[in-house]
Amino acid sequence: MWKVLNWAQKNLVWSIPIAMVAGLLFGQMADPAFLRWGILPLTFLMVYPMMVTMNVRDLLKPGGNRLQGTTLAVNFVLMPAVGYAMGLLFFADQPMVRLALLLTALLPTSGMTISWTGFAKGNVPAAVKMTVVGLIAGSLLAPVYLKALLGAVVEIPVLQVFGQIALIVFLPLVLGTLTQRWLTGRHGEAHFNQKLKPKFPPISTLGVLGIVFVSMALKSRDIFAHPALLPNLLLPLALMYALNFAISTLIGKTFFQRGDAIALVYGTVMRNLSIALAIAMGVFGEQGADAALLIALAYIVQVQAAAWYVRLTDRLFGAPPVAPPPRPPKPPERKPHANQP
Repeated sequence: MWKVLNWAQKNLVWSIPIAMVAGLLFGQMADPAFLRWGILPLTFLMVYPMMVTMNVRDLLKPGGNRLQGTTLAVNFVLMPAVGYAMGLLFFADQPMVRLALLLTALLPTSGMTISWTGFAKGNVPAAVKMTVVGLIAGSLLAPVYLKALLGAVVEIPVLQVFGQIALIVFLPLVLGTLTQRWLTGRHGEAHFNQKLKPKFPPISTLGVLGIVFVSMALKSRDIFAHPALLPNLLLPLALMYALNFAISTLIGKTFFQRGDAIALVYGTVMRNLSIALAIAMGVFGEQGADAALLIALAYIVQVQAAAWYVRLTDRLFGAPPVAPPPRPPKPPERKPHANQP
């Protein structure tokens, strides 16, 4: 079981499409309505393990204010504007799909922000701090943005959105922090980081795959009735991610050194699709299946784009600095022989 979960977590580019196809087929063979009861448990399964691995104390670490401030400006000024504009451009008459694009643009950073920054040899501590800040800020700002930008075309139950976020973000965050402290107190911090911490992301992936399966099953009959639906959703997603990568790369190359620039890119391009899925399905019910379909497709675009960007990193930002080789130890001084003058 662990081997399967580890493979799924490391190969989202394959495991997400498999879950999508399985959901599509299930929706053709059976009535998927009962699956809605699984949304909340799957959401908790998706979010809680992620919170166990997150260290809120990283917020208190000094330094990097310019980098963090620039990341916040891109995430909560620039990208919401891009997501809103893309929704108007491509889905003017589909408010729930516009809501999905805006949710995707509003909820930055995930555990993958840290992973991809590490793969590209960027500033990992800065990426960790971005992840914590982005999670909390996005959760607090999302209801406000949704109401302000889409309240005229979609009924946004602001209190319900806040309640859902408290249930799927802040409650798991508190429980995850308590779990982390209990495990480190019982087993020691080194054992937790080396042995226990790596077991949680695959469990979270199981929740992601479950939510994707449910969302595809609920939309299965619509998709088979309108085969052009998926390509029509993929195009604006690909354009939004391409624009996001281009803007963040330009800002990083212009204002920051290599390690910080890479952290900035992955801290502004990787979106917290798990939380976006949970809000879409948990708050908007059956209507949320339209939004969830686009967010499920965003997983595929995001993972593929991040993987290709790692290959381009050295070309864009230069090779990582090479540590100088260690100096050879000095030979011991030879003491003169007693008979020597």
